[in-house]
Amino acid sequence: MASQTISVNRKKYAVGLFWQPIASGFAARNYARALARNIDRKLNLYTEYRAMVGLGAGRFGQRSGIVAAAAEVMESFSEYTSFLAVFRVDKVFYLVAARNGVILADQVFESEDAARNEYVKLSEIPDWGAFFAPGEWGMPRAAERNLADLLTGHSHATLHAISRFGTGMVSVILIGLFVVGLGAIFWDSVRQAFSPKPQINELSPELAAEYHKRIEEKNKELDVQFDIEKVAPAEPIVMPYELLPDVSQRAKLCYQAMGFLMQPIPGWNQIWVECGEDVATVELKRSFGTLGDFYAVATELMPGALVQEINDDTLRIQATLPQLDVVASQDERDVDSVVRDVVTAFQEIDTDVSTNVVFDTLTNGVDVANVNLVEVEVESKLVPMQLMQIFQQKEFGGVYMMRCAWDVRSRSWNYEVIIYAK
Repeated sequence: MASQTISVNRKKYAVGLFWQPIASGFAARNYARALARNIDRKLNLYTEYRAMVGLGAGRFGQRSGIVAAAAEVMESFSEYTSFLAVFRVDKVFYLVAARNGVILADQVFESEDAARNEYVKLSEIPDWGAFFAPGEWGMPRAAERNLADLLTGHSHATLHAISRFGTGMVSVILIGLFVVGLGAIFWDSVRQAFSPKPQINELSPELAAEYHKRIEEKNKELDVQFDIEKVAPAEPIVMPYELLPDVSQRAKLCYQAMGFLMQPIPGWNQIWVECGEDVATVELKRSFGTLGDFYAVATELMPGALVQEINDDTLRIQATLPQLDVVASQDERDVDSVVRDVVTAFQEIDTDVSTNVVFDTLTNGVDVANVNLVEVEVESKLVPMQLMQIFQQKEFGGVYMMRCAWDVRSRSWNYEVIIYAK
């Protein structure tokens, strides 16, 4: 059975994901968690794309941060709501199919015959908008496309751990020096127009059974290949609120990281910038500058930053966040009290806030522990240090800023914060 990753232009992509439209009323992470529990608990990774979630697993070579290839292909074929495509990638064949904007198939085949047979089988379904296949197959109405030309980095559909326990609670930045003169910070929050969002109320039993069978077959194959001895883990469960960075240090470093990456470079415009859990990222778009101009300036201004050339006119720059010292912190209130007090705190400064209560279940394979947390989203004119000071002044415990970003259109900051409650 083929691996569930492929490499194109020396970059790894996730394939073979189990895609399912998000049921009405569910957040993506919560729905991914529910699907994994019903199908296979070893599915520990997910991505969200156009009101769908795709599930994957670390044991198949996938990991957090890599992009789902099917979403990239969907973006490149955005003019088609339905298409069937097969691409030759080194020694394997990658098949992607979409119907009415929903990913129907996301498979990789080591055998050319198996890939062709699956293509022929799916092609019998009527009303495909377009067909793509290797030219030597001679398939009717099928055009040939190079997969490398389609993977443009526009989807942002990266894999994440389904449980926040798996991601760890620490981040923060490779930079020790904050360079003065941030310049104009620009943020383009214009999102690509999504197709009508499909919704379902429950998982198809037939689809779940088939995927469960496939997962079990791969698990047995890998167990034999690596001679895995299944033993109960002896390590105790580490609760995520035991590994939280200092609130003010986290906010300050994110602010400095974004400023470090957003230094003005002649001929290149900043498109968006954010500070996440593990990296700070900025995307630049070329106006009149050249790649040579960029590297000549950026080498001096941003030493140690990782530059990814999305295409000739688009660059993405990342700085990996080093660890801060961590402490254990948990709010003593229940989730309802935390929600009420958060809303009250922001009402006092006349700022709208959105909250969501999440209940996570963690396990080491033997023991089970529950985590209660409140997700907070807010848009504000306050910089990160000022915003997080509100939580400190109101004496909230268990506070962690997961993400902050700058929106140049509204000249405001966007924040995602979680609070671990009793």
